[in-house]
Amino acid sequence: MTLVADSDIGTTPPPVPPSRPRGSHHPPARSSILITAFMFVVSIYFLLPAYWLAVSSTKGPTALYNSAGLWFAHFDLWKNLSGLFSYSGDIYLRWILNTVLYAGAGSLLATLLSAAAGYALAKYKFRGRELIFGVILGGVLVPGTALALPLYLLMSKVSLTNSYWSVLLPSIVSPFGVYLARVYASSAVPDELIEAARVDGSGEGRTFFTISMRLMSPALVTIFLFQFVAIWNNFFLPLVMLSNEKLYPVTLGLYSWNNEYGQAPQLVSYVVIGTAVSVIPLIVAFLSLQRFWRSGLAAGSLTL
Repeated sequence: MTLVADSDIGTTPPPVPPSRPRGSHHPPARSSILITAFMFVVSIYFLLPAYWLAVSSTKGPTALYNSAGLWFAHFDLWKNLSGLFSYSGDIYLRWILNTVLYAGAGSLLATLLSAAAGYALAKYKFRGRELIFGVILGGVLVPGTALALPLYLLMSKVSLTNSYWSVLLPSIVSPFGVYLARVYASSAVPDELIEAARVDGSGEGRTFFTISMRLMSPALVTIFLFQFVAIWNNFFLPLVMLSNEKLYPVTLGLYSWNNEYGQAPQLVSYVVIGTAVSVIPLIVAFLSLQRFWRSGLAAGSLTL
């Protein structure tokens, strides 16, 4: 006969945790190593051209060809910068200002038009709305190079070729911006808020500019950044539209220098360091607007 203590009556033994297969408590080390190695290779692939550009910007024309491509030789950075901004009557500074005008004004107007169009497609019901939106989505698939010649013929009809307008006007249209604005407005701007503003006597324009645009600000920053980068790097449209060197953006200007290096060997170094200088505004824009850019891209993954 087994004696049981009073304190043991009514107690149950603690549960035994189920046994796990050996090694299942941590992820496989081989997968982590492969993923890390893959990301390292991808990082090198993207950063190597930037590193080469930074190193080559410090070299003169001779050292650029006679030294190791991925290491420093004769440090001529300040000499290259001085020559870059003083060559041909400070024309490089003119190209930078032209690019700032094209990219800044074009991206601002494109963002405003995209916001208005996307908001209208998201919040107003009218006949043909989905057809219009489908046409806009089709415009996203059309490459810009395919539109350069039709745009040139159109601008030539109204005598706007070889002018600031020939580059600026096509830049204010962004089908992707309209798409992103519609998706974001559908999810971020409540219909009840719009109805409340109407009841309080607010007009449609005032509601859009004072309420809706504030709620859509992450998407608008993303549209601005995408369009700014696209216009800043635009090459083919200015090549078709412009023949006056003083109207060139920096991309077309550096291209013209690259074709003339046989007459002036120092232009090789100026093209390299000019490219490096032209990248700096893009880096600053991305670093300052990246948090809005991430949230805007997340909104673009939503479904209507």
